[in-house]
Amino acid sequence: MEIIKFKTNMGNQSDVTNVAPYLEKIESISNWQVDTETEENVLSVSGKDLNPQAIENALQEAGFQAEILRVVGLSGDEL
Repeated sequence: MEIIKFKTNMGNQSDVTNVAPYLEKIESISNWQVDTETEENVLSVSGKDLNPQAIENALQEAGFQAEILRVVGLSGDEL
């Protein structure tokens, strides 16, 4: 299991709702969440064999920006 964190420009729950269909199309993603309470509006994505570029492209397609912050390899499901 991998976790990738992205800095985004999603600022509220409406933005998160709008991006959901785009992220849910990516089969390698098992779980994701956005912390809109932080300045960086961090998107945390977990899954197996994640492709950061595919995630960034999905966000761009939804009208948002994403910049990778870090990648963590884990064996659990926590974000």
